[in-house]
Amino acid sequence: MGLTFVEIEVGNPANPEITETVEFLVDSGAIYSVVPTEILDKLGIKPLGEEKFILANGDKIIRKKGIALFKYGGNLGGADVIFGEERDSNLLGSLTLEALGLSLDPLKRELKPLPMVLARIKNKPGGDVRL
Repeated sequence: MGLTFVEIEVGNPANPEITETVEFLVDSGAIYSVVPTEILDKLGIKPLGEEKFILANGDKIIRKKGIALFKYGGNLGGADVIFGEERDSNLLGSLTLEALGLSLDPLKRELKPLPMVLARIKNKPGGDVRL
């Protein structure tokens, strides 16, 4: 297996016309995407909180977290984003992939459409709910 890199546009949900293109390492094992703080600041994306992380070497760090808009091809989605600091890698995590309706094909090393499933509840005659 190899590494997969993609370029994705990142924007502020409050001003979606202005975006910055960022090259990401696709990490389907990561939950959140990591974008450099200077890009998020430039887009006017503000931190809404903080998140704690444990690094592979056991060190613990805290990073700011906000919400960003992501665009890839014809796909558009919003997801939590981590404010990357010096030496942090630009990662595209699973929440962003799902928000974009995409998944990683690890053999072809490319993004592909994620099948979208929507559940509906059917009402039986007499008012009972059937799943």
